[in-house]
Amino acid sequence: MKDLETHPAINEQLYSRQLYVLGTDAMRKLRLSSMLVSGMKGLGVEIAKNLVLAGVGRLTLHDPSPACWMDLASQFFLSEKDIGQNRAKASLPHLAQLNSSVCIDIHDGPLTETELQGFQVVVLTDSTLQEQLQVGSLCHELGVHFLVASTRGLVGQLFCDFGKEFTIYDPSEAEPLGNSIEHISQGSPGILTVLEENGHRFQDGDRVTFSGIEGMTELNDCDPRPIRVRDKWTLEIGDTMAFCPYLGSGAITEVKKPQTRSYEALSSSLHHPRIMAAGPREIERGRCLHWAFQALHKFQAQTGRLPRPWDLGDANELVVLARGLDPLQGDNGKKGNEPFDEALVKEFAMTCTGDLSPINSVLGGIAAQEMLKAASGKFIPLDQWLYFDALECLPEDGKSPLRTEACARRDCRYDGQIAVFGADFQKKLGEQNYFLVGAGAIGCELLKTFAMVGLGAGQGGGITVTDMDTVELSNLSRQFLFRSQDLNKHKAKAAALAVKGMNPALRVTAHTNELGPDTEQIYGDDFFSSLDGVASALDTFQARQYVSERCVHYLKPMLESGTRGTQGSAAIFVPYLTQPYSMPPQDATETAHPICTLRYYPSTIEHTLQDTNLDYILAAANLYAKTHKLPGSQDRDELQRMLQELPAPAFQHQAHTSVFAEASAEWDPTHLQELLSALEKWPGTSLEPQLFEKDDDSNFHMDFIVAASNLRAKNYGIPLADRRKSKKIVGRIIPAIATTTAVMAGLMGLELYKIVMGHQRLSSYRHSSLHLAVPQLSRWIPEAASVQQYRDMKWTSWDRLTVSAPAPGQPEMTLKDLLTYLQEKHHLPVTRLLLGPHLLYSRCCPKAQQNLQLRVTELVRQETDKELKEGQKELVFRIICEGEDLDTTLPPLHYCLR
Repeated sequence: MKDLETHPAINEQLYSRQLYVLGTDAMRKLRLSSMLVSGMKGLGVEIAKNLVLAGVGRLTLHDPSPACWMDLASQFFLSEKDIGQNRAKASLPHLAQLNSSVCIDIHDGPLTETELQGFQVVVLTDSTLQEQLQVGSLCHELGVHFLVASTRGLVGQLFCDFGKEFTIYDPSEAEPLGNSIEHISQGSPGILTVLEENGHRFQDGDRVTFSGIEGMTELNDCDPRPIRVRDKWTLEIGDTMAFCPYLGSGAITEVKKPQTRSYEALSSSLHHPRIMAAGPREIERGRCLHWAFQALHKFQAQTGRLPRPWDLGDANELVVLARGLDPLQGDNGKKGNEPFDEALVKEFAMTCTGDLSPINSVLGGIAAQEMLKAASGKFIPLDQWLYFDALECLPEDGKSPLRTEACARRDCRYDGQIAVFGADFQKKLGEQNYFLVGAGAIGCELLKTFAMVGLGAGQGGGITVTDMDTVELSNLSRQFLFRSQDLNKHKAKAAALAVKGMNPALRVTAHTNELGPDTEQIYGDDFFSSLDGVASALDTFQARQYVSERCVHYLKPMLESGTRGTQGSAAIFVPYLTQPYSMPPQDATETAHPICTLRYYPSTIEHTLQDTNLDYILAAANLYAKTHKLPGSQDRDELQRMLQELPAPAFQHQAHTSVFAEASAEWDPTHLQELLSALEKWPGTSLEPQLFEKDDDSNFHMDFIVAASNLRAKNYGIPLADRRKSKKIVGRIIPAIATTTAVMAGLMGLELYKIVMGHQRLSSYRHSSLHLAVPQLSRWIPEAASVQQYRDMKWTSWDRLTVSAPAPGQPEMTLKDLLTYLQEKHHLPVTRLLLGPHLLYSRCCPKAQQNLQLRVTELVRQETDKELKEGQKELVFRIICEGEDLDTTLPPLHYCLR
């Protein structure tokens, strides 16, 4: 195996989305890191997968055990043919395919001091307490960052020990604060005025440096200086009395201050754990689960096995062991008196033999991110324990408890899941029909989850996935179903093929359509009526809103999730129970950025003096050549020689215009299609318009934009923008990392369990919010569907009025019949009736009276000038009534046709 390079290259196209999250310095540290993952069951392979996608330098797999049937419920790189084979050896080829730049090997011996000191980070995922204490002690003394990660059924545990002194070089994901400078006075203190109208966001004590200043050059690239805030626009920056007078331009930039933390070894922390939790109740629950895991270690040591699934005798024995443990000490060193939750420990005991893919996704994503923090010093690590449980997935109170025989081993790939939920629930999962919209990062993780849990893999079940995009190089660092051979292939088809390799029984159909009004003939009544639920894995709020509206229309539950860097959210929307999805205010990432606003704060004056003009001419010339189907050139020396031979044009002063910026902000993609159509009709044309592609570094598109925007920035004294930041803004790139995606998909998988099980209580469901950089994971009960009222009528967004189709041989309703029905049946004095944007009836309109005798479908044809769609089952009307509150939306009227 080759040694790690001292200065490893970073493939910016591959890691572009991750670089926006971690930055170059942290990424370089990861490329030099060496890590060990011990245990290659579902949790271990999840962690390893995330580390390989992130691009760590070296990864060693350790697991002396052979694969068994129980592993296949969550170990997505094992199959039936691997039963009896070493788990690490069977997993290695699959992990190696994810990222060829990561050195992956296997260690099959004991974890000795000699072996451990070769690693920077070590995690144990399938180990005894004795092994955890032994390896943890060695790592603490050797200065090796150490983690313990464990999942048992619906509960997960994570412990971090990053040593006696651990430095956090960059605690936040936010870019350093910065402003352009308007003026700096000579004085003690010197007063700096920022250029921006909205002022600055600095605080007293922040440390800053300067760049691009003309005149007072002593400040450029200086050591970090503390500042004091005077007001929204001015700062005191220290003594500038002896400096040269300020002439103009420049930027002030925040320098983030490193933090230092101290961690206790596992042997010490075990008895007075610092547990990360959202509040006091969660801390109490975490401390109780801390007892439960220790009791489980004792149970295994005494019996040589895990408790039998849903065996009350074994569960009671675990409770006794937990009660017999020494009390935990509080943070102040005193022994605590927290209450012992016997029901919680008992539920843990009856389900801890299980091995579930969604739980492993959640813990595996969090654990992998902590390992990346350990190696890079980027973001705030866990301090020191985390307990996560989703025991609310179990049958609700009042339902019959599971029987031991229903959860016994069957030597099948779902044994790990049957141990928790039983064989009948497994059969129900297989019969589900689900629609996955989007096969990107979250979509890939969800498909993996569906395959592992067996969703749609049984008789009558199936999954339909649609995505119109194709695989790009930047996808490979986080969309783990894709490989290099999938480049330029449709995501949905490539993902469907890959996931069937994980579970051959999975019935998955791939589409390449965009879900929207233009494809409602495909995804219409028959399609949605056959579904049991929908999962949304889309990257725009508008697209999610459309999916939500379809789910409300067809009364289907909707799973929804999104990520941005280390932050993510997941939600569940259940008919008649929760409030439907509602699009939030327009996000900043979805607004247009005029090119003139691109800014960057260079570290030296040389950064503002590069031959930008030449970059612009080279890129523009190559783009012009491509549109005329001519060969381009990247020979900068030849271009410079040609330019020097050209006569200089006479200078003419012209008023400044912002045509380029305005065109960028207002550009409509339909304009390009109109241009293409016009060119096709133009005889003899040889033009070939270029479609903007941000991720192709050879097409000169980004080169042209960066050069053009920087030339304009120089004219206004604005610091220049580098290529990466320009690309992020112009391409509206959302920062992304594989760990966040894994956690969010796991959280969606947990809500899927509840939907399929048929949970009826709002308190059983959870919305989730994640911020891995902090780290913080919050889960809460969704908002109940809000009740609206008109007179004596009450309803929610899920309710509708329904008019049945006429019986065979009976005539269809007239408009008058319909209005009378609404008045007599629902006491609704309709004043207006609408179908989409079309007003079909208005009481105050003279034409209304002559339309009263028309059949409803005749009225629709007349007023919309359109025929009904073939196979259409219903018309959905919006009704407005006399005296209606303007803020009240009456339930839609579903008029059945057949």
